Amino acid sequence: MPAVSVIISTVRRAAQILLLMQKLLILISFIASFFLQACSNDPIVNRLPFVYRIDIQQGNVLTQDKVNQIRTGMSRRQVQFVLGAPMLTDPFHLDRWDYYYSYKPGSAHVDEAERQHLALFFDADGRISSIDGTILPNPEQTRQTRQQITVTVPPQEREDPGILTRMWRWMNFGRDH
Repeated sequence: MPAVSVIISTVRRAAQILLLMQKLLILISFIASFFLQACSNDPIVNRLPFVYRIDIQQGNVLTQDKVNQIRTGMSRRQVQFVLGAPMLTDPFHLDRWDYYYSYKPGSAHVDEAERQHLALFFDADGRISSIDGTILPNPEQTRQTRQQITVTVPPQEREDPGILTRMWRWMNFGRDH
């Protein structure tokens, strides 16, 4: 009989441990779901002061000044110089380049989300044939804002090399002057 009482007490202890593990699992699940809630788009969570969200900026930055430089008839290399590499090149439509820009402000800003799209269509010669999107070139604005700026660079005085530099050059180890 003493062996049976040992088995019964062991089973009771195992049941208690199992119940404790279940409570611990419920507690861990509750805490994990609370922390994962911060990743959601719930408007209540977004208003909490201790939840930090970063600004998310994706794609090519499309400014009106850059887009105003795009003209029909430009080559692919010229477009890539002005706007950079396209965000999306469709392998099934090689004559189309898409530039996307998306900005979603984080928790510190009250700005609205911004999305811009520019689609450039090329002809068989690789020149722009048409432009479409939410931000389009405005040639009138380009003519008004262009200004010529002249920068005057003062002449630089030649620096006198030290004795060691002159000896190094004299032994033909350095550049000739």
